[in-house]
Amino acid sequence: MDQLAAMRAFVRVVETGTFTRAADLLDMPKPTVTKLIQQLEGHLRAKLLNRTTRRVTVTMDGAAYYERALRLLDELSELDASLTLAQARPSGRLRVDCSSSLAVSVIIPALHEFHARYPDIQLDLGLSDRPADLIGENLDCAVRAGEIVDQSLIARRIGEMQLITCATPDYLARFGTPVHPRDIEDGHQIVAYRPALGGRVLPLIYQNQNETIELSGRYTIALNDGMGYLAAGLASHGIMQLPTFMARVPIADGRLVPLLLDWCAAPKPLHIVYPPNRHLSNKVRVFVDWLAELFAREELVLSRNADSLPGCLPEILPAIPTPMPPKARQLSSNSSA
Repeated sequence: MDQLAAMRAFVRVVETGTFTRAADLLDMPKPTVTKLIQQLEGHLRAKLLNRTTRRVTVTMDGAAYYERALRLLDELSELDASLTLAQARPSGRLRVDCSSSLAVSVIIPALHEFHARYPDIQLDLGLSDRPADLIGENLDCAVRAGEIVDQSLIARRIGEMQLITCATPDYLARFGTPVHPRDIEDGHQIVAYRPALGGRVLPLIYQNQNETIELSGRYTIALNDGMGYLAAGLASHGIMQLPTFMARVPIADGRLVPLLLDWCAAPKPLHIVYPPNRHLSNKVRVFVDWLAELFAREELVLSRNADSLPGCLPEILPAIPTPMPPKARQLSSNSSA
């Protein structure tokens, strides 16, 4: 029996909950995984897993063995890596999960730089606003916005996402331009964002030196994907509050008008997360460091400054021209004539 192979197979079955998924991740036939587990149980003279046609559960002996086996495999990986890290170029397949909006707007345009530094890394980039199961889906790391719900993950905070309120010129021509956050509750429509895991839609939150205002309002449509959220706003379905890196281009070309710039929206933290109890490989480490460097210099994804209060949008959008509202453009055109 190859005990190391059997231990790896057992750990994967426990983490994924199925022999089929474990076999896929290990790139071996399912009967091979089954045989390895049977050999391991025979070697240990203990039942590690309870198997039915629908699910796999871990016995008490199996749970204890899993914890020890996981530590041993991690130590072995760390030992191997420590001897090769100095001379090895980062290489291999790197599996990363990220929201489509952040990837399309910030990460993908800069990937030429990453591949120039690390040409031997093959990047598998999964795009979804749904928080992925890092262990079950065999992911190396993920980029997530907002507070980290799963406290078992290791998280590195790499920046803050600033938000800006926008609407299209067509929407503002039909519904008017709000000058105070409370105006949104009076006859306006909202494009809402609902987290992928369900629950209530995220409110619009505004702050100034004196007060914080949280608005739920009446939404016409709620979406759980950032790119769909932007598309709904561009289709004039209502007022929306979106990250500045998504709003930059449509504001500059006049498709969106920034609103309520005298009010601050609380920024959302950005984290890179990766599974606990796993050795951080060289390829993951260089990607995490590169991503932190990228976000640190991206003017609309601010690097974290623990001593600063949330910045207001006029300070971070100095280069974006603010298009005149439809009525103002019409008056300007008439006066020039």
